[in-house]
Amino acid sequence: MRHLQRMRSVFKCVLFVPIALCAIYLISPSVKLLIGFIPMEKCHLESAKNLDSSVDASLNLQSRPDVQTCTYWKAAIIWEGLFDARLYDEMHKMKGSSVALTVFAVGRYLDAYLHTFLNSAEQHFMVGLPVTYYVFTDMPEKVPNIKLSPLRSMKVIKVEKNSRWQDISMMRMKSISDVIESDIRHHCTHVFCFDVDQVFTGRFGSEALGDSVALLHAHYYHLPKYFYTYDRNPNSKAYMKTGDFYYHAAIFGGSWKNVKALTEACYQGIMEDKQNNVEALWHDESHLNKYMLLHKPSKVLSPEYCWDTSIGFRRDIQVTRLLWAPKYYDTLRTP
Repeated sequence: MRHLQRMRSVFKCVLFVPIALCAIYLISPSVKLLIGFIPMEKCHLESAKNLDSSVDASLNLQSRPDVQTCTYWKAAIIWEGLFDARLYDEMHKMKGSSVALTVFAVGRYLDAYLHTFLNSAEQHFMVGLPVTYYVFTDMPEKVPNIKLSPLRSMKVIKVEKNSRWQDISMMRMKSISDVIESDIRHHCTHVFCFDVDQVFTGRFGSEALGDSVALLHAHYYHLPKYFYTYDRNPNSKAYMKTGDFYYHAAIFGGSWKNVKALTEACYQGIMEDKQNNVEALWHDESHLNKYMLLHKPSKVLSPEYCWDTSIGFRRDIQVTRLLWAPKYYDTLRTP
């Protein structure tokens, strides 16, 4: 019995240390500044022609020696200065690419964020391509009437409001999978899934499209892997001893087939955890990181595509395309 208690204490300590260190990082501006000087790994490819995706063959991987521009499995990491926006737009128009954008605005999140999110998306998200917004909400009557550009439309889907915000976050995986099966796959080639508490501030264009797309978390991309807050509980389906990067679940995307596979796998892992009275450390984000470890993304977006200004100045962030909106957790997440 004493041995078992000792083992539990050790496990709690191992789990606590990286979380505590990350907490120090999050509240200390000076630490955030210093973290920015930790170098990233470098791309080992001389030419984008060696990437797995021929779509990205025009990328200039060597134009940004200050950052990592590809992964070891030959996926591009998209940064400002690597791509020719005109080439990507022309190519995706020729291919007939169309995009479904999913966003959840449940409870107080609708009033706080949805109008700004949709308006900014109209200005910056996949401009020139057909886009359908899929707004999931418990209050369809309160969805703002946004003036949409040509080739763009909106569909509102009613969902139930869960009592816990964690359940809202996790259950979105099933809702996305269901609507892909019933609707999106018949109309769109690609899907991008967003959190609503964000604001588009710059081009978020066709260079971001791919078969499977993940996002580097703004708070972790310079940190050593030891600090990544993977779920390290062996009893969870999201358990990871280590990984490649730490991905942010605020944005993920890909072809409709791949996004459907991802959301189905994450939902299955979440439900198996529930049956075993387990909840992953960072909920659906933990399950997403586990999925991306087993099924490598074909494209990775740099933190330009979801930046948190509280981090402060970073020389490698030359442009911001989407910003975290102010978080009001105390008021928005209360019953």
